[in-house]
Amino acid sequence: MAVRDIVKYGKPILRMKTRRIETIDDSVRELVNDMIDTMFAADGIGLAAPQVDESIALCIVNMGMMFEGEAPKAFINPEILAEDGSTILEEGCLSIPDIREEVARAETIKVRYRDLEGVEHVEDFNQMPARVLQHEIDHLNGVLFIDRISPIRRKLLAKKLKAIADGKSDHESKKS
Repeated sequence: MAVRDIVKYGKPILRMKTRRIETIDDSVRELVNDMIDTMFAADGIGLAAPQVDESIALCIVNMGMMFEGEAPKAFINPEILAEDGSTILEEGCLSIPDIREEVARAETIKVRYRDLEGVEHVEDFNQMPARVLQHEIDHLNGVLFIDRISPIRRKLLAKKLKAIADGKSDHESKKS
C-alpha cells in the first residue's frame, strides 16, 4: 500500500473516458488499497482512478465519513441507471485544489457496479453518498465538477484553473 500523487487539473487523463475493468486481480486490489491510502492522506471523501493516473473505471468512496463504522468502498465499472430529485451543494475536488463551487446533482441515484470479489450490485444511494458517487463517476467519464457550473463562474475561475494547470500553488497564483 502506498500514497500516490494526485493528478491535478490540466492533465489530459482527467478528460479521458476510462476503460472498463475486465478482470479483478491482485493489481486492481493493490490499486484500491493505494487509492484508499491516498484518499485518507489527502482528507478526501472519494477518489477516482484517473486522479492517480490510471485510466480505468474504478472509484472509491469513504463511506466512514458519512456512516460511522463503515469502511471505504470500491466501485468497479460503476454506472448510474436512474436519477431522481435535485439538490445543490458545494463541492471541491482533490485534483482542483482550493476551488469550491455549488453544483446541482441528483438527490437519489441507482448504481450498478462490481465489488472487489467481482459480484455485481445494483444499489440505491441518496444524499451525500449519491453526490460523492456522481462526482467520482463523472471523473470516469472525463467530466469535472467545474463542467457543471455556469460558464460565467468558470470564466471567473479561469486564472485559478490556469495556475493549477501550470503547477503553481494558490499562493503563487495570487502573486502573479
